[in-house]
Amino acid sequence: MSGARRLDDADAAFLAERPRLVALAYRMLGERAAAEDVAQETWLRWRSAEHGSIETPAAWLRSVATRVALDMMRSARARRETYVGPWLPEPLIEDSAPGPEDAFILARECELALLWAMERLAPEERAAFILRDAFDASIGDIAAALDKSEQACRQMISRARKRVRSDAPRFDAPREEAADLLARFAAAVASGDTAEAAALLAPDAVAVTDGGAEARAARRVLKGAAEIAQVMLAVAAKQVRSGAEIVWTTANGRPALAVLEGGEQDMLMTLAP
Repeated sequence: MSGARRLDDADAAFLAERPRLVALAYRMLGERAAAEDVAQETWLRWRSAEHGSIETPAAWLRSVATRVALDMMRSARARRETYVGPWLPEPLIEDSAPGPEDAFILARECELALLWAMERLAPEERAAFILRDAFDASIGDIAAALDKSEQACRQMISRARKRVRSDAPRFDAPREEAADLLARFAAAVASGDTAEAAALLAPDAVAVTDGGAEARAARRVLKGAAEIAQVMLAVAAKQVRSGAEIVWTTANGRPALAVLEGGEQDMLMTLAP
């Protein structure tokens, strides 16, 4: 086989796997640009690899992408120690049906609430959990990617599942039900009905708002239906005065409302039952 033919085959192998690499990196890092950077770095390493000695290209690419993402995750965590207020993963917003060339089609399957729950995991726990539960990687492949024993990986996956289960959404509500709940909550907030807005939430509901240092947002996690309703009504009153546009959209596969002012104060809201 000629060198050009081998390179063509290698290119095809990478391109076939690229959407899964992007989805893996997005689940680990929660940022679109960072996921693209992981895929690009994996591509550069793949181009210089000795392809003849690689038995399973998909597993090799996934292992490399995992290690690159882990390095980036550790750097990101150090930056977030000085972040203003809670940090939320970057939402993947769908304005229309994605085309086949969209690298983030698979990434959109991961809900924001699950991404936020995974923030509690240590980097290697998160990687092991994602590889096993989202990509059905074998324990052997996970151990190779993380340079750990298979037993250690099983323990990490078990711990991660327990932690995520305690923080992740409790119910997998159909999209129609989630959209209806969000619409009713938004209507109650817009009308200034604090009691109705609070009644639509679970008593122990939590709300996380991320504005960084640029946009106005709560600097801590809001706890309890009453507090959430009160803060949301205050935010809504400001948005109404500014004449903001309200648009229905989809974020990470779930119904969402975008409140658009045309600048840094644009807001996206979604609910996890």
